[in-house]
Amino acid sequence: MRLDRATWYEVDEYLTRSSGIIIPAGSTEQHGPIGLIGTDAICSERISERAGELADALVAPTLAYAPAHFNLSFPGTVSIPPNTFRELAGAVCRSLANQGFSNFYFLNGHGANLEPLKCVSGDIGGGEVRIMSWWDFPEVNELRRHNFGEWEGMHATPSEVAITQAVDRSVQSPLAEMPPRMLSPEYIRAAAGDRHGPPDRHRAEFPDGRVGSHSALATPEIGLELLEAAANAVASDYLRFIGRS
Repeated sequence: MRLDRATWYEVDEYLTRSSGIIIPAGSTEQHGPIGLIGTDAICSERISERAGELADALVAPTLAYAPAHFNLSFPGTVSIPPNTFRELAGAVCRSLANQGFSNFYFLNGHGANLEPLKCVSGDIGGGEVRIMSWWDFPEVNELRRHNFGEWEGMHATPSEVAITQAVDRSVQSPLAEMPPRMLSPEYIRAAAGDRHGPPDRHRAEFPDGRVGSHSALATPEIGLELLEAAANAVASDYLRFIGRS
């Protein structure tokens, strides 16, 4: 159940049987010629909702504004400072902790969120925090590898675009048909966690917004497969986290 689509009576009843909640975290930033600007938020939200159904867990509204400074030269991107994101996530947890929640499971969809989220457990004065990205699970990574191999890349990936195609809409563009430049292992290591450099330089280096990711390989069918695999993995991991394996 979505927290924002429940009544407070329903939340009060939920707290008699569980103190856990799933909090999706994404971003609002460009995702190449055919990727939706809300891709990261859409992926984490829809996977969280499905996992919530499987695990009987409440799902909080998505943290959709995030640090995305490197993409600010692309229209539509909204970026907030990492400390602001950290403070927002901490305030959400503190609000919920005051009501009896004590197990906060962040399902992440955006690399630059990870460092701020790692600080949240120290900001809330109690309770347990777990942070997982939806692609962290072996079964999900195997699907990504099997379907896309090295063309998964780092940004505007075919995996995340496939999920948005399955749950929202598909966009067609001839700009996406040509493969992007393949990334070197050195670049992948240096840019991990969305360390891509200043906005103008980043757009000059990756003018269509894709970072080694061949988005045109995405299909809604693969997206549904990825969503179900991720949701099942998240549900199992969440239940272990709250002590209900």
